[in-house]
Amino acid sequence: MDIIDKALEFEQRKRRSLSTSDRVKIGREAKALILDLNQIYKVKKDEKIMDIMKRLTAIKRKVEKRLKGPILT
Repeated sequence: MDIIDKALEFEQRKRRSLSTSDRVKIGREAKALILDLNQIYKVKKDEKIMDIMKRLTAIKRKVEKRLKGPILT
């Protein structure tokens, strides 16, 4: 359950005034954690793992949205 502990710790980190490289690192780390959790979920089918993955995905999307910048029309 080391991956679940890493994911929960990742969720609790502060994300204020990050540089672009920090945002890229956070996005990559979130993706890696989500993929690792997905491998566990395929075997165990535990809803708690799915909830963690959903929360990490929300964090990842938020960070990536900030990286891409505003949509210009």
